[in-house]
Amino acid sequence: MRIEDTDRKRSTKETIDAILDGLDWLGLSPDGEVVYQSANAARHAETARGLLDAGKAYHCYCSPEELAAMREEARAGGKPMGYDGRWRDRDPADAPPGIPPVIRFKAPQEGDTVIEDLVQGTVTNANEHLDDMVLLRADGTPTYMLGVVADDHDMGVTHVIRGDDHLTNAYRQTQLYLALGWEPPAFGHIPLIHGADGAKLSKRHGALGVEAYREMGYLPEALRNYLLRLGWGHGDDEIISTEQAIEWFDLDAVVRSPARFDFAKLDDLNGHYLRQAEDSRLVDLITPRLEKTLGQGLDEAAKSRLERAMCGLKERARKIDELAESARFYVISRPVPLDKKAAAILNDGGRQKIVDILPLLSATKTRENWEAQALEGLVRAYAEETGIKLGEVAQPLRAALTGSKTSPPIFEVMDVLGREESLNRLSDVEK
Repeated sequence: MRIEDTDRKRSTKETIDAILDGLDWLGLSPDGEVVYQSANAARHAETARGLLDAGKAYHCYCSPEELAAMREEARAGGKPMGYDGRWRDRDPADAPPGIPPVIRFKAPQEGDTVIEDLVQGTVTNANEHLDDMVLLRADGTPTYMLGVVADDHDMGVTHVIRGDDHLTNAYRQTQLYLALGWEPPAFGHIPLIHGADGAKLSKRHGALGVEAYREMGYLPEALRNYLLRLGWGHGDDEIISTEQAIEWFDLDAVVRSPARFDFAKLDDLNGHYLRQAEDSRLVDLITPRLEKTLGQGLDEAAKSRLERAMCGLKERARKIDELAESARFYVISRPVPLDKKAAAILNDGGRQKIVDILPLLSATKTRENWEAQALEGLVRAYAEETGIKLGEVAQPLRAALTGSKTSPPIFEVMDVLGREESLNRLSDVEK
């Protein structure tokens, strides 16, 4: 794991912590200590000076104003806005006073740079299209291009796999490797991710930081699986465990066309992993969300109730936030707030149904008589005796116990809530 922090303005502690925390949450932990590129600045500077001594780099004394004018002239002429090489072969004795120089790489100007890319195939760029990049800034700090080549070499990096927007960097880095007499790594440039509409991925599509997906209620294993399948596949397999991914993955199966990010598919995949997750883990994940919305902590009795209910709840949810919302009625304080549909059910004769059946439910004294199957039998017998449909009793029970028209099977709900809580909630609407 290497943090490339040569740009000190952008590489703040907050941004670095976000990277490390996000990878840790995803379960992608480094094998060893994290390497910070900035710690190798002396080695990078030594590399640049070695190229300077070998005549493969040179001092450039352009002022910021000159560089700005150079770019403006190129823009006006419809030319690439690269450096024009004006100090490439110029005598340093001509250097203006007070301008600290940068060190630029003396890039080859003729021929082509060819890369046998592991994904893109053979790719070629004419050297005349690449200008002399800065290796060492005027303040002596190295640039990313120098740092990444030196670090990859020193760390023994054999493969560089990254987005195809870095392909131009690969040409420059290859030139630098060869100038240093080092063997370039194998490059594999994978397609970028687009939105479902085919446009370049933006925040409206889902181009968010990892922490945003965590907050939105996705599980790390689901996000790993989904990202893995963007632009790569193993036959028709959609559900791919981490162990299978390690065994199966190969660059041969990476496609060259951009992948499309689709939230609907991610939601479906996340629902699968929710259903596979341990109930206790899901309780731990939804508890902070519930405590935030309720404005109070959950005691052990409430958490125990959630764990008993989780088997039924997770079958219907696709994200953690949905799971928390659907579980909310299990832990709210009495009296249970009623939404409009629940209130309408109780006001339309439902409250009388509760009054009529409450004595029968109160007569159950043992735990066995308060299990879902026994409760359904009791209510069904009552419905048959009174000549009404089961739903005409079940819906008022649901409205009173959950405050909603929809919920998991109501007798399962009553079982999870337990006898005392259920009877108390029913008594609240009887009044």
